[in-house]
Amino acid sequence: MRFRDRAEAGRELAGLLSAAHARGDLPDPVVLALPRGGIAVAEPIARALGAPLDVLVVRKIGAPHHQEFAVGALAGDDPPLFDADTLDRLGLTEESLAPAVERERRELRRREERYRGDRPLPDLAGRTVIVVDDGLATGATARAALRHARRRRPARLLLAVPVGAPGAVDLLAAEADSVLCPHRPAGFSAVGQWYEDFEQLTDAQVLAALHGH
Repeated sequence: MRFRDRAEAGRELAGLLSAAHARGDLPDPVVLALPRGGIAVAEPIARALGAPLDVLVVRKIGAPHHQEFAVGALAGDDPPLFDADTLDRLGLTEESLAPAVERERRELRRREERYRGDRPLPDLAGRTVIVVDDGLATGATARAALRHARRRRPARLLLAVPVGAPGAVDLLAAEADSVLCPHRPAGFSAVGQWYEDFEQLTDAQVLAALHGH
């Protein structure tokens, strides 16, 4: 199983979520994409549900010398959320990662200002909140995003991703009210392996998706 691109993956999720919406299971939905990759998946979902589309900026905290491997993540002004077992396994401490946290915090704020300007996050209280990304590897960024959204008291909190590592999906089942992940391959190693086109999105493409919705 490979998706042609993120838009195709989003259309598959949109079909599944539209059926739930038609049954009345997703009242007053709002779709929050994790930029950049999640925005292209989230756009067809928001369109199918007739729901507002926005972004929830989250930054991965990577392991030293292996930045793609997440040991934690940041969302909003929340404290960094680390995976204690991973830190222990790699011999890392939260203190040793302080420079990485500060660097990612700066980039998070830059992206928030770029994507949102002075516009606050939508009021999530009492709504069905659907957090969308293009896939789950460790689940670190999605976990930070879900906890950030949960603090805003949604009536229901869903995570929707096209593909994910089975262990990460299981981990996040404790963070969301439900997780929609139709593809959970046993041989999962990286999100990009499940897409034919996994080109990195630009800030301009994120803004175009937000302004065009």
